[in-house]
This record gives sequence, C-alpha cells and structure tokens, in this order.
Amino acid sequence: MATGPSRPQLQHLVLNVRDIEASERFYELLGFERSGTLEGAPVEMRFYRGAEDRHHDLALIQLPDPAGAPPVPEWKMFTEQPGIAHLALAYPDRGAWLAQIRHLQEHGVDFAVRGDHGMTHSAYVVDPDGHGVEVLYDLPEEVWAGDVNAALSYFKPLPTRGPKSLEDNVDYPVFGAEPAAD
Repeated sequence: MATGPSRPQLQHLVLNVRDIEASERFYELLGFERSGTLEGAPVEMRFYRGAEDRHHDLALIQLPDPAGAPPVPEWKMFTEQPGIAHLALAYPDRGAWLAQIRHLQEHGVDFAVRGDHGMTHSAYVVDPDGHGVEVLYDLPEEVWAGDVNAALSYFKPLPTRGPKSLEDNVDYPVFGAEPAAD
C-alpha cells in the first residue's frame, strides 16, 4: 500500500501559437493528427494525438493578436531565459525514427542539432514559434541502465544537413559496463 503521493506521467502539452495553420502543418509533419477543436472558445484551440488510443497529446491555441507577440526567438538548448527548453517526441523504434527524420528533411525541416545521447539518438527541430522539439528513439535499456548519469551526460554531435545527418550508428557505447576480462 502506497503511503505517499504517486508519481505523475506527463499527459499533454498546450502551446500558444502565432499562426495555428503553420503550426498544425509542422506538427502533422511530426506525425500528429487533429483529434478535435474546442467549440465556443474566444480563440481557436485544436487538439492533436500521436496514438489512436489517446484523446490528445498536444493542443495549439491561436494567439488573439499575433502581431502583438514578441518576435520568434532563435532556439538554443541552453539560454538565460526561463521557459521550455524543448519537448521530446519518441518514435517506437529505430526504423520509425529514421523514416521520420528523413520525412522531415524531405519537407524542408532543418535540424538545429543532431546527435547521439547515451540513452537516445536525436534530431532537434524548431517549430514556427521557436519551440524546440527533440525527435528521438530510445536505445535499449542495457545500453544506459548500468550508469544512467553517464548516459545522460553523453552527447556526440553529428551533421545537421545532408545525407550524413540521416546516418545512424548502432555501435552504442554501453554505460557502466565492466571492461572485458582477458
């Protein structure tokens, strides 16, 4: 019997956007489908899901006065401004992820950062409002479970443009593994 509060699971994210049509096109490229629209609201709000068995994972709200919004910031992973650094979208496996990043490049979406982490392989893209989005697949648990902190701290930068940005090395370093005995 649990004695303390349970741990939460992130359920969905809501973004205020300047141009809901441009944002919808972007998030549809990432694989989301519109699942609904808020009826009777003073501004337009749309809901999107990644999986069929979910009501929504993401919502977009059209700013009432986009011209009055601050300019779209340049996305940086590390900044001195508060706010969301990025959201991460996991694809079910390496093949689905490779197809997704190829799809993004074919539709003109640039990679802001591309690299291998110790627990994921990732491409970072930026939505029309400057929100960073990490597109990733999880590496097998045996790669990172031996030393989660070392895996979290590992990053190997890779090319962000051209065919090399679509390559994926499956010779994963294993964190916390004992050196092989001679």
